[in-house]
Amino acid sequence: MSLVKSISGIRGTIGGRVGEGLNPVDIVRFTAAYAVQRLAWLDGEKRHVKRAVVVGRDARISGEMVDLLVTGTLIGMGLDVINIGLASTPTTELAVTGEQAVGGIILTASHNPKQWNALKLLNERGEFLNDKEGKEVLAIAEREDFSFAEVEQLGHVMHKDYLPYHVDKVLDLELVHRDAILKRDFTVAIDCVNSVGGLAIPAILEALGVKHIIRLNCEPTGDFAHNPEPLPQHLTEISDLMRSGKADVGFVVDPDVDRLAIICENGEMFGEEYTLVSVADYVLKHTPGNSCSNMSSTRALSDVTTLYGGTYSASAVGEVNVVEEMKRTNAIIGGEGNGGVIYPASHYGRDALVGIGLFLSSLAEKGCTVSELRATFPNYSISKNRIDLKPDMDVDAILSHVKDVFKNERINDRDGVKIDFPNGWVHLRKSNTEPIIRVYSEAGTMEKANALAQSVIDEVWKFC
Repeated sequence: MSLVKSISGIRGTIGGRVGEGLNPVDIVRFTAAYAVQRLAWLDGEKRHVKRAVVVGRDARISGEMVDLLVTGTLIGMGLDVINIGLASTPTTELAVTGEQAVGGIILTASHNPKQWNALKLLNERGEFLNDKEGKEVLAIAEREDFSFAEVEQLGHVMHKDYLPYHVDKVLDLELVHRDAILKRDFTVAIDCVNSVGGLAIPAILEALGVKHIIRLNCEPTGDFAHNPEPLPQHLTEISDLMRSGKADVGFVVDPDVDRLAIICENGEMFGEEYTLVSVADYVLKHTPGNSCSNMSSTRALSDVTTLYGGTYSASAVGEVNVVEEMKRTNAIIGGEGNGGVIYPASHYGRDALVGIGLFLSSLAEKGCTVSELRATFPNYSISKNRIDLKPDMDVDAILSHVKDVFKNERINDRDGVKIDFPNGWVHLRKSNTEPIIRVYSEAGTMEKANALAQSVIDEVWKFC
């Protein structure tokens, strides 16, 4: 059994002893701590925000159990609950601001297998808690420093469906062109891995005017048809379908619908790194400005941004860090290289529905195939490696040594160490969950990316 606590929430495998898995006792304790933190924030503010928390969940088998515990605990803490049921992560984020709520809890373990679930915590803006807020929740949970409401102060539950609101918000975006999409008469194949994407993705496609939808794994049973992380090795079914020539484009989402993978009409992967690149190219062409992604994302976004006269910046890994950097630099588009598109014109959160609306608008405008669109972008390959740590290895010393060895290159040490070479980059950062250093590298070919990574890994082993 596994239980992981962090500033972004609590996640783990269902069952087990207290403190060893995601079980009712830990769910209640952590939810109560979050309620204390949100109520304290509300008491210190003089703005119009409801004493209510939005709760939405993906379709995991454990979702109903976790939902009942979270909802009951929030009520017991004297907070009202707007329960939006089966809903994507971005839908829940939008519901927080739509309801003017004090926060939100998303019940999803994202791309983790079905035995996992999690509580992801949102602030009053529908964004993930920052470092300070997250640490406050962890401290409160550790002390069990909470007091439940008396009978007349108990909260109440209201059930709402926020998917139509989310769809309307996408259609209202200036750069989403329904008429152009309708005119192209696309046939779209989708794989929604038996979660809430099976509800959300057909809804947005139909609203965009797509008449022909080929649906794979769209029943929201939570019994995932394949590994839910949208990586090429897990997407053989939809790739085979695309190779048969039955559709113009394929879309795949993870269980909570914040990541978007795209498959070309010939069955080849568009590349998860290039979901953001393609959307950014379209957005920046029409509204020039700045962009942002995390330090482990492709250099292609920087290339595209420079092409349109904007400035690219890199944040530490993690959505909350990307959002903070986007705000600091006034970036008009950003996200993560895992298929996560953040478009502030909608909201500050990764959103596959927004990604689909913008991508199809771009494809319709250009009048080309998906593979032809992919060929217009700089082509890079990312290699992902690791260094397994021994108990006596000092990670800080290792990273300091790497910085010294490569001091004549451009160095970014905001999150681990990233070395920018003229022909690529290497990023080393310590894992938060495993005793390893992750080593990501990028170059014009996979062979060159591997070689860059190996040159840095060799320096690490020389030092150790």
